[in-house]
Amino acid sequence: MTTPYVLVLYYSRNGSVSEMARQIARGIEQAGLEARLRTVPAISAECEAVAPSIPDEGALYASLDDLKHCSGLALGSPTRFGNMAAPLKYFLDGTSNLWLTGALVGKPAGVFTSTASLHGGQETTLMSMLLPLLHHGMLITGLPYSEQALLDTQGGGTPYGASHHSGPDGKRMLDQHEITLCRALGLRLAKTAILLENGRGQEA
Repeated sequence: MTTPYVLVLYYSRNGSVSEMARQIARGIEQAGLEARLRTVPAISAECEAVAPSIPDEGALYASLDDLKHCSGLALGSPTRFGNMAAPLKYFLDGTSNLWLTGALVGKPAGVFTSTASLHGGQETTLMSMLLPLLHHGMLITGLPYSEQALLDTQGGGTPYGASHHSGPDGKRMLDQHEITLCRALGLRLAKTAILLENGRGQEA
């Protein structure tokens, strides 16, 4: 039996979503669970691009098994016209077998995003990522307003998931409120996963 882990699955172009993933991982580890960071390759509009099976740097590419065996999922993407980026959508479109077998039913999931402008589609991007997770029967864990940073933030942060305002040049670093909310999302996901795992263990 594999050690329980929360999969932090994301696509990042300029590094902001990748940094959010690392902060979410810290929250997951704070709860005592493993955080497994995975990314997806870029895709080509012309044909299926040939890419190395192992990226030159950063997280490894995700496999369907990473998703199938996770105890929880944090899903992240930059915004593309108010929607998730195509590489992440492409990966999710290939999860039909997991849907057919109900592999993700009852597992907790949360979402995160980064945008160049403060009102550049953060909430719609988060919602676009939630839709396939709902179809998979996952249990959505947002961010409650008991998180003070959600009320105090001058940058990113929504009840639908963690978010970040990267600025027009994409170089604005995560501020303290955004970091706090990323870690809170990871912690909440992991705690929920542990409760659900313990509940399944008692039923067995």
